[in-house]
Amino acid sequence: MKITPDTKGVAAAVLSSALGGTAVVATRAAVGPLGGGALDPLSLAFARYMIGALALMCFLGWVGLARPQRRDLLPIVLLGVLFFALFPLLFNLSLAYTSAPRGSLALSTLPLLTLALAATLGIEPMTLRKLAGVLLAMAGVGSALVGDLAAGPEGAWRGDLVMVATAAVGAIFNVFSRPYLARYRAIAFVAYAMLAGSLFLGLALPLSGLLGVVTASPGALDPGDWALVAYLGLFGAALTFFLWGYGLEHTTPTKVAVTVAVNPMTSMLLAALFLNEQVTAGLLTGLAAVALGIFITMRPSGERTRRPKAGGRDLPP
Repeated sequence: MKITPDTKGVAAAVLSSALGGTAVVATRAAVGPLGGGALDPLSLAFARYMIGALALMCFLGWVGLARPQRRDLLPIVLLGVLFFALFPLLFNLSLAYTSAPRGSLALSTLPLLTLALAATLGIEPMTLRKLAGVLLAMAGVGSALVGDLAAGPEGAWRGDLVMVATAAVGAIFNVFSRPYLARYRAIAFVAYAMLAGSLFLGLALPLSGLLGVVTASPGALDPGDWALVAYLGLFGAALTFFLWGYGLEHTTPTKVAVTVAVNPMTSMLLAALFLNEQVTAGLLTGLAAVALGIFITMRPSGERTRRPKAGGRDLPP
C-alpha cells in the first residue's frame, strides 16, 4: 500500500499532538505540587523552547541542511515570535482565568479558525466534509470534558476568550508558514522560528517581576526538575514542533490543525494511567469522535488544494 505525502503529514501531526499531550502533563508536574513550585510558567517556557531550538540547530549543523535566505528571515522570525512566544504567553494567561477543561475546549477551535482563514485566502477550499470533520473532532473534545466544563472560576469567560485568541494565533501560524515550508525543510524552518520565539521569551524574563511572575533559580531545581525541563525541551519542543512543521509541509493546514484534538485526549489518558484518574464513558466517546473527525477531514473529496509556491512554481496538490 502506497503511503501518500498527505497521509505522512497527518500522521506526523497526530504524533505531534500526542507528544504535546505528554508535554501538558510534564508541564503540570513541573509547575505544580510535584515540581515543588521551583519552576514558573514563563521561565519554563523559555527553557523549553530554547533547549528545543538549540537541539534543532545542532542537528541542522550536523546534517548541513540549507538555511533560510536573508529575505525570508524577518517573516520567519515574526512567525516564530507569534507561535513560540505569544502563543504560550496567551495560553498561560488564559488558564489564569478559566479552568483547564474549558481552556482545552476553547483551544479546539484551532482547526475551525485555520479552515476559515485558509479558505478566505484561497489556500484551501472549505468543503462540507472538512467542516463536518472539524466540528466532529471539536465535539469529541467537548464530550470528553463534559463533566468538567461547568466547573469554572467566576469570570471564566475572559479566559475562554483569551484561549480562542490563542487558537487564532495558531491558525495564523499554520496558514502563513506554508510558503516557507515549501522553500525549506520543516526542521530548518522550525529551528529558526523556535529560536526567535525563545529569544523573545528570554527578553521578557527581566520584566517578569512587573508581570507578577517570579522566575526560577537554576540552583533551586532538583534532578527531577531538570529531567522534566530536558524532556520538555527535547521531546515537548524540538520533536513535537518538527513533526507539526513536517505535517504542514506535506498536507493542508486544516488537516494538521484538526489533530490538535488529540492533545487533550492524550493528557486525559496519561492522567488515567499515571495519576489514577477515572476513564469515563465521555472520554472513550470523545476519543472515537476525534478519530472519526480526523478521518473524515483527511478523506479526499475531489477538490484541488492550492499549494504554496516554491521557486516560482506551484507545487502539486
